[in-house]
Amino acid sequence: MPVLIQIPTALRRFTGNQPEIAVHAKNVGEALGQLVAQHTELNKHLFNDKGELRSFVNIYVNDEDIRYQSGLETPVADGAAIMVVPSIAGGVAEEAPEIAEASSHMKLPELSNQEILRYSRHLILPEVGVEGQRKLKNARVLMIGTGGLGAPVGLYLAAAGIGHLGIVDFDVVDESNLQRQVIHGTRDIGRPKIASAADRIYDINRHVQVDAYDTRLTSQNALDIIRDYDIIVDGTDNFPTRYLVNDACVLLGKPNVYGSIFRFEGQASVFWAKVGACYRCLFTEPPPPGLVPSCAEGGVLGVLPGIIGSIQANETIKLILGGGEPLINRLLLFDAWKMRFREMKLHKNPKCPICGEKPVLHELIDYEEFCGLRQPAPAVGETANGTPDEISAAELKQWFDEQRDFQLIDVREPHEYAIANLPYEKLIPLGQIVNRAAEIDPARVAVIFCKVGIRSAKAINDLRASGYGGRLVNLKDGILGWSGQVDPSTPKY
Repeated sequence: MPVLIQIPTALRRFTGNQPEIAVHAKNVGEALGQLVAQHTELNKHLFNDKGELRSFVNIYVNDEDIRYQSGLETPVADGAAIMVVPSIAGGVAEEAPEIAEASSHMKLPELSNQEILRYSRHLILPEVGVEGQRKLKNARVLMIGTGGLGAPVGLYLAAAGIGHLGIVDFDVVDESNLQRQVIHGTRDIGRPKIASAADRIYDINRHVQVDAYDTRLTSQNALDIIRDYDIIVDGTDNFPTRYLVNDACVLLGKPNVYGSIFRFEGQASVFWAKVGACYRCLFTEPPPPGLVPSCAEGGVLGVLPGIIGSIQANETIKLILGGGEPLINRLLLFDAWKMRFREMKLHKNPKCPICGEKPVLHELIDYEEFCGLRQPAPAVGETANGTPDEISAAELKQWFDEQRDFQLIDVREPHEYAIANLPYEKLIPLGQIVNRAAEIDPARVAVIFCKVGIRSAKAINDLRASGYGGRLVNLKDGILGWSGQVDPSTPKY
């Protein structure tokens, strides 16, 4: 009976979109070896040049991390399931420590008659009661982001009676947000998300005090913003901010209620270095830029952030009440397409660089550089990442008008091509670009494009690394740039 290797959505483009690969093996190393032999593009995403598992990928057998078993030598029985868990970012349930210990001596606020009526369905729950509701009113919770995850978190925490909500965001409401960011409405398009979210929270519950931070969270302001809150809820959509939030929470001793989403899959946990693992214990470092697409590039089912965000709100309430079984040292995985939950055990990593036995990080760092997004200054005649060229949509239109000899390569997926496409293009999805490099004529300039220019830049780097010798040009801002600068009839998505 074969062993089944379960492939996460972010890596399925390298397996022909197969969610499971069957192999015959005695241990994890043999199984993964057969996997990358069948699908060679996976090798560099799972292993480094020394043949070691990359630190942003975890492998589980029977819900246990192989790092705490026998590593790649971990045996697998016939019919076993091996799960690849990349950052897309259970163990024994632990009692939640008391939140806001420093202020625990302070008297909890009283509830007015109006609040007693409003929260009556809470008050008749023995696990909440009057004292629990007063704890909720006394709590200070900071939400990082008011997008897909932050929207349900804000709505439900406001409705639950959290007394003090801080919200951090610097973006504005776009029409494409409304498919999932339910805290905003059509009339809010173009408004700062922070203003729209604050208005909606006040509309739900005037008893909630909102502190709005219309700013990007950075290494310079994170500690000052986070310091005054009891719990931090991570609703971010990028790796630099996710590691920034984690590190700030560890340094300040704050619980970090984590959630992440991608297409149909979500993750949730509670990272609290005081009593368990932090995010770096799970993923020591981020994946390289471009490996895990954003929701704008990869898509997301609209209801998925509602489910994961609601779980985050639930975990926040449990931490405040000091009851239940919080997701400390547990990673909850959810697949909305299959309607399946799985739980993985987490362990505090003694070698964690920030919360381990001998931490090497004692302050916040440059997280753009850490995540590989801040590149060194390019040499003369060369752009960042070593790519030789970049072209704007307006310049590409001029090339068309001048009837220059070039080829146009689209590295998006077929379903994206069906939404919008460009004249005379050839579709070669990113996951196939290296294996199909022979279809690109090295004697002609190749303009590579995707939705916004991120995947096309990665395609160029992959082609260069594979030895392709022709001239490659990246279309800046992708097909969205074409729609904005050249042809408004080209749909934006």
